[in-house]
Amino acid sequence: MKFTFYGLFFFFFSLVSSAQKIDYSALTISDSLKENANAVVRFYQTDISILSQRSMVIKTNRIVTVFNEKGFDATDAYEFYDKSSSIKDIEAIIYDAFGKEIKKIKRKDFKDQSVVGGGTLFSDNRYMYLDYTPVSYPFTVEFISEVQTSSTAFIPRWMPLNGYNISVEKSVLNVIYPENLGFKKKELQFSNFKIKKVKDINTQLSYTVTNIQAQKYEDLSPSKGELFPKVLMGLELFHLEGVDGTAKDWVDFGKWYSEKILAGTTDLPEETKAKIKSLVGNEKDPIKKAKIVYDFVQKKSRYVSIQVGIGGWRPMLATDVDRLGYGDCKALTNYTKALLDAVDVPSYNTVLYGDEYKTDIAADFVSMQGNHMILSIPNGNNYTWLECTSQDDPFGYQGTFTDDRDVLVIKPDGGEIIRTKIYDDKSNTQIDKGIFTIDEKGNFSGSVSIISEGSQYSSKYKLESMQPTDKEKHYKSYWNNINNLKLGKIAFTNDKDNVRFSEDVQISASDYGMISGNKMIFAVDAFNQNSDNVKRIRNRKNPFLIQRGYLDTDEIEINLPAGFSIEFLPSNFELKGKFGEYKTEIIKKDNNKLTYKRSMFLNKGKYSNKEYDEYRLFMEQVSRNDNAKIILNKN
Repeated sequence: MKFTFYGLFFFFFSLVSSAQKIDYSALTISDSLKENANAVVRFYQTDISILSQRSMVIKTNRIVTVFNEKGFDATDAYEFYDKSSSIKDIEAIIYDAFGKEIKKIKRKDFKDQSVVGGGTLFSDNRYMYLDYTPVSYPFTVEFISEVQTSSTAFIPRWMPLNGYNISVEKSVLNVIYPENLGFKKKELQFSNFKIKKVKDINTQLSYTVTNIQAQKYEDLSPSKGELFPKVLMGLELFHLEGVDGTAKDWVDFGKWYSEKILAGTTDLPEETKAKIKSLVGNEKDPIKKAKIVYDFVQKKSRYVSIQVGIGGWRPMLATDVDRLGYGDCKALTNYTKALLDAVDVPSYNTVLYGDEYKTDIAADFVSMQGNHMILSIPNGNNYTWLECTSQDDPFGYQGTFTDDRDVLVIKPDGGEIIRTKIYDDKSNTQIDKGIFTIDEKGNFSGSVSIISEGSQYSSKYKLESMQPTDKEKHYKSYWNNINNLKLGKIAFTNDKDNVRFSEDVQISASDYGMISGNKMIFAVDAFNQNSDNVKRIRNRKNPFLIQRGYLDTDEIEINLPAGFSIEFLPSNFELKGKFGEYKTEIIKKDNNKLTYKRSMFLNKGKYSNKEYDEYRLFMEQVSRNDNAKIILNKN
């Protein structure tokens, strides 16, 4: 009781005393903070009071001046709530450019809705948000909230800078906690920011930072989570989903999660068990059995989008998924696990960060992490990974959403950090084989077969389900080097067993060859030009990242128009360096026939800011050579 009283007093006093010093006028913001800024965080204080293993209060006071439409999201004026969390206070005050109050928005004026539409089982997972349309810019929003929760397993991380083109005048974090709960923290990316640790004792933690200038996004930068300062926090003794937990390492955490959170969620109706056993039949191989189960789940269920953490951490019952045919990532993963259990195939719920940008579970910081769940099936010394939310993914294919990252595999005997499948750069392939003809008027007609595998498969296979107008839009963008493009017959082959997607496309275009007097000029590489312009960035600050490498190989037959002879043919070209290898070759078959060969290999990797210009020049050489022209003379 003594701890709680003094904690709350400290909490309240720090919140009020800091907020009173704010000048709401946009005119008082320094020019350095306005530079490159869509919004300025004038003041942002987070007070976290962990009162016991089963009680935590989070108070927020955030004052943001918004300069334009792009800056509105910086207000972050929303809160989530569910069965274990309640919003005790939420309000906002709007000020004009001069700091004059123009509107006060009470709790009843906030929008209140489910985090997902339609799903009755998620009716308790809701959020309240500010729905405000500004009259003019700039304006200032003061957002105040208080959330009380019994869940202490997930302590919000502190990120004083949470986006590009946002500057910060002042940000404060205050945390109080009982000494006996095993509070821990991890500080990341502090070195480039002037963060002051005000207090760090056995029951209190406090940071403050001032005057962070807006950061401009630089192409190919790592995620903001790897660049901007943040503090991760957790407890060794915590509470989640109505259950006390304790975990000093991942083994303990995984065992607790398995026994206390996942237990009792995989029961299925006997009728469903009988059905899946019938489908599996006499098959003995566990991976082949899993493939049959996965196909069943894909055909029966649909995905309801809701992140892990927002919709709770305990999956909904497998019986409910079986009855309703829908669920979020936890629910569908758990349902697939239940079906596999019924046919004696072991599998494990796996928590991770799902995103095209690879983000690891922090292996050296045991805490609730991740935003997504998949299923892992032991397969010899390796694992087969199942994305249970997709109705289209091939069995065991990870694509670019869950590949090559550290994940938490939750086994009955404990948790384990494991790396998901790494697609080797040279296995991320695109193979083009085609032919095109240029007639005497410069008109183009041709066809090409494109086969994509590895991570390149993930960017192609959804073409199959696109509407005709979207397909046309895709190809006109892909072949933007061909003016007046007209699409002919298009055929797809989606080989899910070998994870290979094939496109066979017929195209034509008028005036591909530019005629000037007796000469005709056209680009030899029609089907796979690298036209990506690597932006010049002076005084680049951040390292740059090539997330995934690839290998493209092209072989194209070119038929030249009758009555023309070759005046100029581009030379064969080869380029090698740390970023990859590029090679082109033109073989003259006879007077009217050429074979064009091209290969482009790019290495994935993280490179320093000083290497960026070298990379830009490498890609410029590739792009320039891809646009090399043939010159013909009319006989």
